[in-house]
Amino acid sequence: MHQKWQHFGTVSRKWLWILVVLGILAALPVAYDRYQTESSSNNVELVFNYRGLTEVASYHSHPEQFIQEQLDKLKAAGITSMAMFESTLDDFKKSRRLMVYNAQDIAQMTQSVVPTDENFTYILFTNEENAGRLTPLIEDTFTSIGINVKPWEFHNQKGLIVETSPEDAALKPMQPDPISFEMLRSKGFNIVPRMSDSLPYDQDAMEKLLAYYEANGVKRILFEGDSVKGFNDNVDKHSLQSFSNLLNQHGIGIAAIENTKKPQAGIAKLAYSIDYNVVRLYSLSDKDANLDEKTIADRFALATKDRNIRMIYINTAPSKNASKAMVTDSIDNLIKGLDEPGHAIKQMENNGFKMGRAEAFHITDSSAQRYFKLVVVLGGVAFISLLVSYFLPSLTLLAFVLGMIGSAGLYVLKPTLFEQALALLVAISGPTVAMILAIRKVNSLNATNAEMATGRRLTASIVLFIKTSIISMAAIPFVIALLNNITYSLVLSQFRGVSLLHAAPILLIAVFVVLYRGGRPVQQIGKLFKTPITLVWVVAAVLIGAIGFYYLSRTGNGGKVSSIEMAIRPFLENTFHVRPRNKEIIAHPLFLLGLFLSVRYRNAIFIMIFAVIGQLSMVDTFAHIHSPMKISFARDLLGLGIGFILGLIAILVWQIAEGCWKKWSPRLKRQ
Repeated sequence: MHQKWQHFGTVSRKWLWILVVLGILAALPVAYDRYQTESSSNNVELVFNYRGLTEVASYHSHPEQFIQEQLDKLKAAGITSMAMFESTLDDFKKSRRLMVYNAQDIAQMTQSVVPTDENFTYILFTNEENAGRLTPLIEDTFTSIGINVKPWEFHNQKGLIVETSPEDAALKPMQPDPISFEMLRSKGFNIVPRMSDSLPYDQDAMEKLLAYYEANGVKRILFEGDSVKGFNDNVDKHSLQSFSNLLNQHGIGIAAIENTKKPQAGIAKLAYSIDYNVVRLYSLSDKDANLDEKTIADRFALATKDRNIRMIYINTAPSKNASKAMVTDSIDNLIKGLDEPGHAIKQMENNGFKMGRAEAFHITDSSAQRYFKLVVVLGGVAFISLLVSYFLPSLTLLAFVLGMIGSAGLYVLKPTLFEQALALLVAISGPTVAMILAIRKVNSLNATNAEMATGRRLTASIVLFIKTSIISMAAIPFVIALLNNITYSLVLSQFRGVSLLHAAPILLIAVFVVLYRGGRPVQQIGKLFKTPITLVWVVAAVLIGAIGFYYLSRTGNGGKVSSIEMAIRPFLENTFHVRPRNKEIIAHPLFLLGLFLSVRYRNAIFIMIFAVIGQLSMVDTFAHIHSPMKISFARDLLGLGIGFILGLIAILVWQIAEGCWKKWSPRLKRQ
């Protein structure tokens, strides 16, 4: 009975392959929808941190003059927008709008005694305009949170008394400085307000603020801190929905910051409520702003081309330079990066982007997409069942049936988990099945051709390299179709299981090579247990473990890059315009050399355990959904091309080395 089911499982592979092909065909229209989405937004907005500029200016002898000069330079260099934080009393103090005193300061100024039961904040405005513009702003902010504010004068200068400590008052955020806001608008800058969630949510105040922003051309806001506006009060006030309604009403979108430790709380829900009027933002830190201008330019070009970044946020900060005995800043260096000699803007324009207001992607979601995805699911389950069939043929049909039932149930209960799990299992199945078929073919060549000519070995290896790569890449359309959701492109949702994708095919191929190549698995396990463990085995295990640990530490976006790779990456990028993945440049030549050797030397098949890294890496490239599809395809094809050439070189080197060994080894033995 077992043999009958095993035979049926083997025969059913043909029908499973047909379903896989149908799944690939169904995935193509879905992939085209994604391509249209990715092509719908090509504007890049350069945003400068205005607070950083004011901090730098505060160290200059004529701060206002310095700000005006630098704004003109930044405008000429291509900066189109200024980010404005919510103001604090400290910000107004730095910009010379007001002065802040505590009770002890006032006692000294008035030559009186410090009050024993008062710890208030005393504010004096530096001129009439500042008093007129900022008094309503300060009063509204503090009275809205229950802190009393009353007028005060000193030596005919208007001021305010805020009935809380200076330390507490300094923490309270207010709307951006209206005087600076209007000045920047008059210079032609767009404003990108930064908004925190530190104060209780007030719908009326927010309506007034967003109406003011809309009237002044604000199209996008950026959140400050760990959460979006309204998140902290959402349970009691449903403030996220109220805030999103106001954003929609006033036509204002948001920006999502790249590479934060974790997404700002509430941003996914808010993005959904505003129909994903969201753009991705890359932030250049004030520390990195001191990098050489070419490096800065390359970072901007790569962010926009490779990671769907449409907003670049540029920071600066003052720095005390002891060697120069002065306070320095990075503004001139940043300007060089944008214009000459860095040519950041020119690079981005050469890549097809335009400098302007960042726009959200226009999502293409054809009505037939859901039906195509059903066929994709069918083909995906068939692909996974094929993998099962090469290890446990008798369970092939059961794997397919259980896969379909499990897919239906998981789709109903947790659709996001369903699409990620199925995409992950297909991504593992593709390169693993491809490599298993390659190993089986090599075994058949070993059995039928004891001494194959070098030319035939090379031809067979090349053909097998191409076939295997095609089968591995057959998993790519499934990954694209199953994860075709704007939340992945904007990294509001993350594709989980990348580490498993990098490890599972290696482990499965190792099991197949060790247990399934030389007889029945049970017999092979018995042989392994009887094999004596030597020092060589222990050393090999330690080395493999260390290599495996390093390899897994490099997976995902958080992997650390070595200094050698950091030196190689710019060369590859500048040479080929699209940087192939280092794993493929190493693993593809290893695979081609391994095929060539395995046809003649039986034990060379163990090379396949490591060579599968190149095959899985081609699929993994498309698991980075924030990268445009055309870039991922270019990477894969470039990696295959370079790997193929390097593989041929490796075979040539092997042949020369083997020829030298055959020629010289007899002489060495005689000596």
